[in-house]
Amino acid sequence: MNQEYTLIKAPRLIDVQTSEVIKDAAVLFKETKIVSAGPAVSLNLPTEANIKTLEYPNKTIMPGLIDCHVHLISLGDGRAGDDLNLLPDEILTLQAAKNAKLHLQSGVTTVRDCGAKNQTTFMLRKSAEMGITDTPRLILTGRPIAIIGGHLSYFGSPATGETECRAAVRQLMKEGADFIKVTATGGSTKTSFRYHASFTKEELTAITDEVHKFDKHVVAHCASSEGIENALDAKVDTIVHCMHFERDGTFKYNKELTKRIVDQGVYVNPTLHAIRHQVWHLENLKETTGLSEQELLDYKRLKNDYETHAELVSRMKDEGVTLVAGSDSAWLNYKMGEFTHELEAMKSIGMSEIDVIRSATIQSAESCAVDDQTGSIEKNKSADIIIVDGNPAEDISSLWNIEEVFKNGEAVTKDK
Repeated sequence: MNQEYTLIKAPRLIDVQTSEVIKDAAVLFKETKIVSAGPAVSLNLPTEANIKTLEYPNKTIMPGLIDCHVHLISLGDGRAGDDLNLLPDEILTLQAAKNAKLHLQSGVTTVRDCGAKNQTTFMLRKSAEMGITDTPRLILTGRPIAIIGGHLSYFGSPATGETECRAAVRQLMKEGADFIKVTATGGSTKTSFRYHASFTKEELTAITDEVHKFDKHVVAHCASSEGIENALDAKVDTIVHCMHFERDGTFKYNKELTKRIVDQGVYVNPTLHAIRHQVWHLENLKETTGLSEQELLDYKRLKNDYETHAELVSRMKDEGVTLVAGSDSAWLNYKMGEFTHELEAMKSIGMSEIDVIRSATIQSAESCAVDDQTGSIEKNKSADIIIVDGNPAEDISSLWNIEEVFKNGEAVTKDK
């Protein structure tokens, strides 16, 4: 009996495991899984099989992108999370479906959602499983765990004390969480204290200990050095933002914290463009409608914050920290489908194109604990593949030009 295979061919294939670009390459997959990949002449094609061949002249084959930090329910219209939370769950679930499809069509085949209201993202996954909507591979936390009044507490599972922290983890695991997002410091939430640690070390340790019992991973939001230290003591797996601010909001680089991040093998998602897009938004307003006195102050502060954070991330890179790509869209004005902005920002702090690509594929897959399924083009992994017009290994901005997207071996239909 003939079996259906798909063979895709292009002048280039980016091997993120070896950091090499293979010339005159091909990938063979059957249904959802990759069978083989490499130079086209080296592939042993199955005999007496039905092979559909797709050729992409002057294009590049590479793994589908992995955005390890999104908020699918956000509108990207500038409203703060405190206000987003006031919308009905039904509206937020529909928005999540819209955002998921935008990201998928832009070449992002896997997303890790780092916090949503109630059951919204879990309902999105159920609708995707039923074939109602197209989404990337969804890695979900559901509700983030926060202290009462802390960052994202309006979405969250507020917890006080070690017992409540463990109970919150168990409840989310029961509901189907793939990992746990915890806010280890304050943030943009109006009732939080941005640069103060939130949970105690004992509470954070209870959370990570409980999560690791389920063989899941922990992602910690950290906007200050105090929060980073607590997260490292608690043995979290990924730190988001990773800003070296003191409690009073002054920047102070802590080399010892960076060394601990490297020694403990913790991934850092720096969310560079999450700050830069706010700067761009205010610059656009400045040129069009003008800025109010408060907006002008915000612009100066955010511009300085971005420059400080970019310098910090560059230093962490040089000192051996593994940076993984996550956009933090669609927070504030940062719309989904624009993940390449984050990759361009990572390139701007001194990363090579191939290192940026690795951060957005295999290393993000490792941070999301799905590197056994996706993140590279290898035998038996899911056929999550994108075709790029251009060569991202030489120009990361060519990732704006996605010719084709395959998720689990199926071509994604693009909206006209």
